[in-house]
Amino acid sequence: MSYLLRLRLSDRPGSLGMLAVELGTVGADIRSLEVIERGDGFAIDDIVVELPTTSLPDTLITAAERVPDVRVESLRPFSDVLDTHQELELIDVVATARPKKRFQVLVDNAPRVLRASWAVVVAQPASDVLTLFGSPGSPETQLTEAQWLPLRAATRFRPDETWVPDVWREMDTTLAAAPLGDAKALLLGRTGGPEFRPSEVARLGYLTGIIGTVITPVPKD
Repeated sequence: MSYLLRLRLSDRPGSLGMLAVELGTVGADIRSLEVIERGDGFAIDDIVVELPTTSLPDTLITAAERVPDVRVESLRPFSDVLDTHQELELIDVVATARPKKRFQVLVDNAPRVLRASWAVVVAQPASDVLTLFGSPGSPETQLTEAQWLPLRAATRFRPDETWVPDVWREMDTTLAAAPLGDAKALLLGRTGGPEFRPSEVARLGYLTGIIGTVITPVPKD
């Protein structure tokens, strides 16, 4: 079974080598890796590992944190590999979909590409919040307010925001959203975290900026 580990580790030579050795002791095989963010002396990495079905997922945390200065931020099942070209594929499948299907194609594919649990397109045309489209697994409990609409830029939200439904908070859902043209927004949720890093929020904003021009027709003169 494959898992996605998000790790904070020292940004120094040898750290990944030691990590690979320790993960190997529990039978884990690293399939792919992406550096999400770098800071002063540290890096945030997403690593997809394959673990034998006879091993418990918690052994990955124990093994990883045996490496000095490594902290596991999250661990969750993952059925794909990390591929930075997936954003281009998402833009392509949205652009080539029938116009009436483009929003649904977007929310169906965005969680895989942006490593979220679910995605919805929301709007606030008047006083009510309208969930226009939702991905498989999106919450049954929908928004009833969203003072942040319309958005000017991609944003991550605190889990204790007053507009966040109680059920979402109880499931420790981290959230980020980006404008999608015509006062709409793409809202992403990660059940159980991890939080969206600044680099991921920027990536979300760039992606929706391009897709927004594909989905929203250009007014004719």
